[in-house]
Amino acid sequence: MSATQLQRARALTLPSREAMLSRDPSVQQFWHTNKALFSDAWKEWQASQQGDALTLDSSLLDKRLRDAVAQAWQDPSKEIAVKDLLQEVAPGVFELQFFNPERLADLRQYLESVWDAQIPLRPPYGIVLNRRGAMLDSRSEGYLAAPNFQTFYREMLDTYMRPIARMLFPEVMGYDTQTFGFSIHYQPNTDSSIRPHTDASAVTLNINLNLPSEAFTGSEVDFFDVATGQKHSLTFRPGTAMIHRGNVVHAAQPIMSGERTNFVLWLYGDRGQIPPQGAKRPTIDAHERWTTPTAALDSVAPF
Repeated sequence: MSATQLQRARALTLPSREAMLSRDPSVQQFWHTNKALFSDAWKEWQASQQGDALTLDSSLLDKRLRDAVAQAWQDPSKEIAVKDLLQEVAPGVFELQFFNPERLADLRQYLESVWDAQIPLRPPYGIVLNRRGAMLDSRSEGYLAAPNFQTFYREMLDTYMRPIARMLFPEVMGYDTQTFGFSIHYQPNTDSSIRPHTDASAVTLNINLNLPSEAFTGSEVDFFDVATGQKHSLTFRPGTAMIHRGNVVHAAQPIMSGERTNFVLWLYGDRGQIPPQGAKRPTIDAHERWTTPTAALDSVAPF
């Protein structure tokens, strides 16, 4: 009996960490050559999980956010209910409860089954090859191509992130047609920190996936106010998210104990365009904000 696509995918050997970090040409060839195989393998894996698989949908999100966003899509003039859920915790950095902490165990169970699927996943460049680091967007090689996850991923971006970003940062409108996403996992002695940097995005949404029982120390996210020289150190709580412009300088301090897992989602314009530095905040009608771009996704990936 010939091997299934899932069996064939599981039998492959991932490129070495050294080859990935150096972006050796063989690495891109590995992902490109096996692209169709991985897509078919994820479909096959999903079919094999049907009896036990979690339904990924908006019920995993905080109910207040879910209700306020649904109301705004129905009547954009009521978007103030969404804005009331956001707290500015540093200049230009807003925090909100994104996932329902009581449902995070369900989401994490799904994700653990993904990591256990043994289908090769490409981690973000520059991190250790750990089981929870993966590319999420279809523009990326070796992305998490399970169809039910991709539907949920698009909902997070299109239904929630983009209109909220437009509401907070109106100058990003038009620079938010393209998407990018990855998961990242911090633990002592492996991927423990990230140095100060900006993102190649117009807007970044960073969502914590830790369960309420999964405490960690350290791993504060520092946001630097270039105008004042001040540093604001913030800590994620389970299921919370921080949203900010990509040009805000930020860093992750070393994690001292425990582990931290996050989704990081980006929006930017066609061919990676972002708003020019110091762009004015235009006046945009609420009805324009609560729309989904119709332009096709391009294939440009930041990394």
